[in-house]
Amino acid sequence: MEIVLIRHGQPEWARDGLRVGDPPLTPLGFQQADLLAAAHLDLDPSHLAVSPLLRARQTAAPLLGALGRDEHIEGWLEEMRDPDWHGVPEAVASASFAEHDAVSAERRWDGLAGGEPPREFVARVTGGATDWLAGHGVRRAPGTLPVWHIDDPSLRLAVVAHGGTNGVLICHLLGLDPTPWEWQRFVHQHTGVSRFKSFPVGDTHAFALAQLSSVEHLTANLRTQ
Repeated sequence: MEIVLIRHGQPEWARDGLRVGDPPLTPLGFQQADLLAAAHLDLDPSHLAVSPLLRARQTAAPLLGALGRDEHIEGWLEEMRDPDWHGVPEAVASASFAEHDAVSAERRWDGLAGGEPPREFVARVTGGATDWLAGHGVRRAPGTLPVWHIDDPSLRLAVVAHGGTNGVLICHLLGLDPTPWEWQRFVHQHTGVSRFKSFPVGDTHAFALAQLSSVEHLTANLRTQ
């Protein structure tokens, strides 16, 4: 079985010095999305799920169009929610991030004031992933080891989401303890493609990280993160 995680293209986080709450892609982001689609026409997943946020939907659109697929939104794929900064000066958001980065490791679990706490984010994504995978015949086996029962090992699933979301999914698939900084622990470049492949372990399967954030479809001058 193969699971493919794709990060969105470059977003327009600020416009005229003001924060954009649900940003669209920049012109470069749209170019990255087009090149992603052109280079991955062989992806052809059994199912492709997309985050509800605009930057992920705009990234997925060229790929879905090339594959002739409809859009399937999964709400649990939304990135960790920031405070409501839409229309706020970008300097205010940057200062809040800088203040948060200065706190101790354990206090990072508190998150940004007014935002989604990382523990709740991890629980949301892992809970949604558990249900979504089970709907495709992939269920975690009882016990302490990260092994899975897979009804159809030929299945290929794909996701277009975010750095934080995809980081939590990596931990979930590999059985790693979560941290409050998954988007920093696993560096996903814009439109980076990560691949997991299953291998048999007795009567179960485990997942191997076969590729992390490949951007071979982008020339060096088009790569951002």
